[in-house]
Amino acid sequence: MESFHTRFSAWTPFSNKSLNRQLFQERVALISHWFDLWTNKQRQEFLFAIFLRCTKSQLRFVQDWFSERMQVAKVDFSTVLPRFISLYIFSFLSPKDLCAAAQVSWPWKFLTEQDCLWMPKCVKFGWFLPYTPTDNEYGAWKRHYVACVSHLDWLTPREAAATYGTLNEPKTEDEELLERQREECLRKRIWEEIALRNKELFKVRPLWVSGTCCSSVLKPRRQPRLSQTVRERVGSHEALEKQLVLTSLEILPKRSNISGSHSYPLLSKKYRHGVHKNDDSSSYALRPHFILISSRIPAYEMVVESVKAGVVSVVYEHSVTLESLLYLIEKALDGRKAQSMGIFSDGDSREINLLQGYKIGVKNLLRPEVRDFWEKLGSYVATEEEGGHVDFFVPLGASEAGTEVLSQLSQLTGTFFTAPTGIATGSYQHILSDWLGSQWGKAPYAIYFCEAKLQTWSSFADFLEETLKTVRKQLYPLFKELQKSISGRMIGQFMFDTMGMTNILNNQETAQALADRLMELSKEDSERSVVEDNSWDTKSRLSKNDLNFEALINLERILQKDSAEKRTRVVRELLQSERKYVQMLEIVRDVYFTPLKAALSSNRAILSAANIQILFSDILQILSLNRQFLDNLRDRLQEWGPAHCVGEIVTKFGSQLNTYTNFFNNYPVILKTIEKCREMIPAFRTFLKRHDKTIVTKMLSLPELLLYPSRRFEEYLNLLYAVRLHTPAEHVDRGDLTTAIDQIKKYKSYIDQMKQNINMKDHLSDIQRIIWGCPTLSEVNRYLIRVQDVAQLHCCDEEISFSLRLYEHIHDLSLFLFNDALLVSSRGTSHTPFERTSKTTYQFIASVALHRLLIENIPDSKYVKNAFILQGPKYKWICATEVEDEKFLWLSVLRNAIKSSMEK
Repeated sequence: MESFHTRFSAWTPFSNKSLNRQLFQERVALISHWFDLWTNKQRQEFLFAIFLRCTKSQLRFVQDWFSERMQVAKVDFSTVLPRFISLYIFSFLSPKDLCAAAQVSWPWKFLTEQDCLWMPKCVKFGWFLPYTPTDNEYGAWKRHYVACVSHLDWLTPREAAATYGTLNEPKTEDEELLERQREECLRKRIWEEIALRNKELFKVRPLWVSGTCCSSVLKPRRQPRLSQTVRERVGSHEALEKQLVLTSLEILPKRSNISGSHSYPLLSKKYRHGVHKNDDSSSYALRPHFILISSRIPAYEMVVESVKAGVVSVVYEHSVTLESLLYLIEKALDGRKAQSMGIFSDGDSREINLLQGYKIGVKNLLRPEVRDFWEKLGSYVATEEEGGHVDFFVPLGASEAGTEVLSQLSQLTGTFFTAPTGIATGSYQHILSDWLGSQWGKAPYAIYFCEAKLQTWSSFADFLEETLKTVRKQLYPLFKELQKSISGRMIGQFMFDTMGMTNILNNQETAQALADRLMELSKEDSERSVVEDNSWDTKSRLSKNDLNFEALINLERILQKDSAEKRTRVVRELLQSERKYVQMLEIVRDVYFTPLKAALSSNRAILSAANIQILFSDILQILSLNRQFLDNLRDRLQEWGPAHCVGEIVTKFGSQLNTYTNFFNNYPVILKTIEKCREMIPAFRTFLKRHDKTIVTKMLSLPELLLYPSRRFEEYLNLLYAVRLHTPAEHVDRGDLTTAIDQIKKYKSYIDQMKQNINMKDHLSDIQRIIWGCPTLSEVNRYLIRVQDVAQLHCCDEEISFSLRLYEHIHDLSLFLFNDALLVSSRGTSHTPFERTSKTTYQFIASVALHRLLIENIPDSKYVKNAFILQGPKYKWICATEVEDEKFLWLSVLRNAIKSSMEK
């Protein structure tokens, strides 16, 4: 019995070793099973209780175990040391090294952008913040330093004395005039030398080499070498700059109060832009008109083709960031100011769907990054006094919230903003309607576009988008390769006709650079005139407050003019558009339902009663509802007056929208039933061929006619906003209109959510289908952000520094960025015999959650360009893009996606 003695409450025989071992293993397995079922918090409490019971030797065993598997000696010092010690270490770095350190990791980025590091560097040169940063804002001094360096924002001794009140000896009028002339000559000479240097650098810029998608980053190139004359001029330019800086630093004020910024006066525009000034007032005529076109616009290629000659146009992707969009604008303008700027994107009468994640409205307009974007954008456009304006091709003038957005933007930037009133209904017909404050002799859309082409596009935008979506996807790779081939052949033929074979072989890089440049020029309008404008007007300007006040007065005067007449026009437009909508629904009833029902009653049925019920029961109920709504509107308009109301009719209609809910819930089933019956019932297939796309059906098919209910609510919302805009605040109809707008808006959000869910599901299914071996992608709230083609590189020796590393191209990769993960796949291209087109195949490699993904930039060297590193828990990829812009946009979008994923 001694072998079966127990200790405490556990039956543990201490003399029978085999039985003891068996019981120990069973209890370990039981505790492990419990541990697997516990939550994270319960596991942490269990480990805490266990470690409290351990002896020092047991704790030392745990420490040794972690030391063998975790290299604690190589831990990031910024995450271990106190923050003030890390900041002290970073304070010894130069601004360039601080910017490089910010790209190492997120903790380093946070520390190296602290104001305590950048403020002394700014104060050293006399650059002071024009505002006081908020408590939660950081990085203000770094952005100010970068802005000052990029614009040479330093002051001469005379300007510093005038701004900061420094003590200078009094000078006579002649001496003051001579000093002013000397400063102007010095500045003028600096900018002439800079322009000359840029011109010489452009001539000997690094050549582009194409071929494979990464041949340009693998082939070492000769560094550009300037001539002796240019080097002498550049040296004199640097000497002049150094002289101006040293002279300015000597006279800058020495202040001890550097904690705030209110003690330092704000530099006026006169001194801020002094280096750009010129007395040539004719520069206004040289300022181009600029138009931004979103890629989300249906058939945006037609919109681009309708741009007038001389107008600078830029097409941007909807998935880029705000800073990327500013980069594209600044690159297109090339240092010039635009006389006017148009923004052609989708949206409604309350907000602008500018970018993915940035629907600009009243609620988010004053967010720091959004406000900073509009302030910088306003600086690229001429002021209202000079005739500058920004035009939104979104019907913001049809609602109070939209006009409030325009008013706030005018106050924020000092630039006049305008938008269409959106009275005309239909697909993008609001662009051709009246515009707010149109005071330039013609409508704003006529400034940028050919009206006939724009009218054609707006009439067929929906139909063209459905067709061009597939065509664009199939033909884009072919057109891109064809364009490269034609450019190369033209340059090759030119060199073959003018040079010998030996010279051709020695100038292959030059030929490739000319071919690539020819491709870039072919994207631009051949009639576009590019005029450099480095002059600034010296006319006196009104203060920003005066401009804002005048903009508000003009806007209020425009809104109050003929409000009663405009209200009547909008209500009549509501009645007219409702009549057209009901007529389209009646086409479904008369052309399709009635013959099918009659055939069923005559014992020669085309469709069964069940299928007819599925296809037409919901749409007929919608027709009955809207017929009643149309009758109520017609009766009200027969005795219409300024005091009559229309809100109660719309409110009554909005309370019966459950009829539409039944239709939208059954909408996928209706379309599948049409397809199934067309395939399986020859009589129905013949019936559709006889009635689809005829004059009676307005050249539409049955599925296209069933689209009208989902698109009608957008027109309802725009028209109701316009009615409320022109309804006085004391009017009886004001409250009912607000209630009706809330009803329609809520229901439209429901429709948009259904549409978005279906589109995202289809998109993920397409991606999963084309990638071989891809895991299941369909998850809740997952959507695709961007696809980027890159080249995978392999480093031959990672022990040497970045500038001397050699890389080789080993694979072509495609990176699929989702909102929660990054999918990496290999990309292959295969050609079919006797055909020009190629087929692209994808092979799944790995997927990494965004919060576990690390990004590292690889500096450009003579051996590699546009490269970066993506590192996950198990894999590491060295990637490179073909051009620099693609790398900038990709990393910007990827960092924002990682940040958003970590915030959730």
